[in-house]
Amino acid sequence: MAAVFLGTPTAAIPSLTALAQVAEVSLVVTQPDRGAGRGRKLRPSPVKVAAQEFGFPVAQPESHEELLSVLDESAPTVGLVVAYGRLLRPEVLAVAPHGFLNVHFSLLPRWRGAAPVERAIAAGDERTGVTLMKIDEGLDTGPVLAERATLIAPDDTGGILTARLAHLGARLVDDAVPQYLNGRRVPVPQIAAYSSHAKRLTRDEARVSPTMTADEAILAARAFTPRPGPWCATDDGPLKITGFDLTRKAPAPAGFVSLVGEDVVLGCVDGGMVLTHVQPQGKGSMRATDWMNGRRGDPLPVAP
Repeated sequence: MAAVFLGTPTAAIPSLTALAQVAEVSLVVTQPDRGAGRGRKLRPSPVKVAAQEFGFPVAQPESHEELLSVLDESAPTVGLVVAYGRLLRPEVLAVAPHGFLNVHFSLLPRWRGAAPVERAIAAGDERTGVTLMKIDEGLDTGPVLAERATLIAPDDTGGILTARLAHLGARLVDDAVPQYLNGRRVPVPQIAAYSSHAKRLTRDEARVSPTMTADEAILAARAFTPRPGPWCATDDGPLKITGFDLTRKAPAPAGFVSLVGEDVVLGCVDGGMVLTHVQPQGKGSMRATDWMNGRRGDPLPVAP
């Protein structure tokens, strides 16, 4: 049975691998190569790299019309979408007789939208999961085929939790897609009354402020690591927080990044967040203690 796969980031690769075990992957569709790094050298998506290693045909359409054309030519029976990065219009959804399925990294209808993992952590949710749903014309509103839950651990970051959910999603593909295709699993409508929206991430909301409690600062840093990356505004410019203690707090003067004993601490209203690695403006990431030693231990004011 011919299947097409649409995905872009590393987190989509486990589901691509699982799909290849239960169907014949006739085409992999991913976003066009994008410029990255200081030289803006074109870089392929992780899914493109994996698909080429597997030997699957790859398409990188720039427009909706081009996407519709390559899918029409592929003539799939079913499609699977994992973090592709583009909404599918009704005429695209109609290409496959069995429609397009989506691996979504939340327990729908909670956290519909672009950033469900980060929003779940930032909201202090105790659990989340993965949902396999059939795509309709809405934003993550389609009927559900299967789901699998997991607890959010106190040391989960956005990146760590995404990786775990990616593998749970692959298990759903392996279990539920064959049952759906042979008619033994029927999609069930979502209960819209319990929905919430996971809007796209912005750099501004990843700013850690000394007006937060230490717990709030750690929660925000966990949610927005690695993307878009936590940071604080200082008198020396933006200071990226590239490493921090996930569970330990330390007393520190509020409104400063300062050296407290052997720790570099961002002082909040009720204590401090321990920083292990930072990236000053215009420099690479470094150990926080090395950075503070370069400052000769001088506290750095942080804007609220």
